[in-house]
Amino acid sequence: MKKYDYLIVGSGLFGSIFAYEANKIGKKCLVIDKRNHIGGNIYCNEIEGINVHEYGAHIFHTSNKEVWNYINNFAEFNRYTNSPVAIYKDELYNLPFNMNTFNKLWGVKTPAEAKAKIEEQLAETNITKPKNLEEQAIKLIGKDIYEKLIKGYTEKQWGTRATELPSFIINRLPVRFTYDNNYFNDTYQGIPIGGYTKIIEKMLEGIEVRLETDFFKNRKEFEEIADKIVFTGMIDEFYNYEFGTLEYRSLRFEHEILNEENHQGNAVVNYTEYEIPYTRIIEHKHFEYGNQPKTIITREYPATWKKGDEPYYPINNERNNTMYGKYKELADKESNIIFGGRLAQYKYYDMHHVIEQALNTVKKELKEV
Repeated sequence: MKKYDYLIVGSGLFGSIFAYEANKIGKKCLVIDKRNHIGGNIYCNEIEGINVHEYGAHIFHTSNKEVWNYINNFAEFNRYTNSPVAIYKDELYNLPFNMNTFNKLWGVKTPAEAKAKIEEQLAETNITKPKNLEEQAIKLIGKDIYEKLIKGYTEKQWGTRATELPSFIINRLPVRFTYDNNYFNDTYQGIPIGGYTKIIEKMLEGIEVRLETDFFKNRKEFEEIADKIVFTGMIDEFYNYEFGTLEYRSLRFEHEILNEENHQGNAVVNYTEYEIPYTRIIEHKHFEYGNQPKTIITREYPATWKKGDEPYYPINNERNNTMYGKYKELADKESNIIFGGRLAQYKYYDMHHVIEQALNTVKKELKEV
């Protein structure tokens, strides 16, 4: 007899949802996490009365009513709408690209004028079949917006020149001909009042959790204590990098407490010049309409990933996707291991995608939710 029905490796959204649903029907679960806190990348740390998104801005959005209703079982969400702004040198623009952006850039006032300006710039390019991200972006939106709002930000984010990046990365560039600064088109959007950590705490209530516990340091022991393993870490690490190491981009966060009430007037401000090393500054209190006497900002720096660093998003180019396909073939043959989440499935999931995947896995594995 094994001690647990399920060992869940990782206490992020996928692992916590699975543990919650399994526990609800009487399954005995052990959740382990190598970090010193629960919640994975959605962890919020309360400082100066402000819920700080420790691993970058997490703004919940979905058009999936089942997902929205499910997550609302664990928290009440506010009406936060993501309306970032971008700063290029001394100029400020609204995102996503919309009539406010075009008006500031060109002085145009109507959608017809904006479209004509973009067409005029496209006519000067002679680009028919874009060979890289730069050409694709110019073909979609013209040279002015590309040079000011895309080029530097993208090159910082990916750590390479736009001319060396594949065109598909920017295929679905959002362009709107309305005066609407709402970044997402989804039906539901908001931030959980009190932060994301409270959601995970509710999910894991009554379940055994061990923090600062690395699955790979005691792998043999952990494989023997449960009937099944739910694994949310890197799939290539699970298989000892048998087919090679999958690539990721990493991030570095620099948090600062400021003795002022309001630093930048918005939760998310992007910095699109290449010469500024960070991609954006987050001011956390604006996610929850805070009026605390101090404020906390986070500068977000993209970083090259190497083994031992925290992987944040996969580099889904042809080479990596082919390699992941080999790992997935092994994973599909496993009868007592369930792989889930961004790292185990090597996909750039948003939170609502992770919840959807977790609920689908629960339905398949536990036959009820």
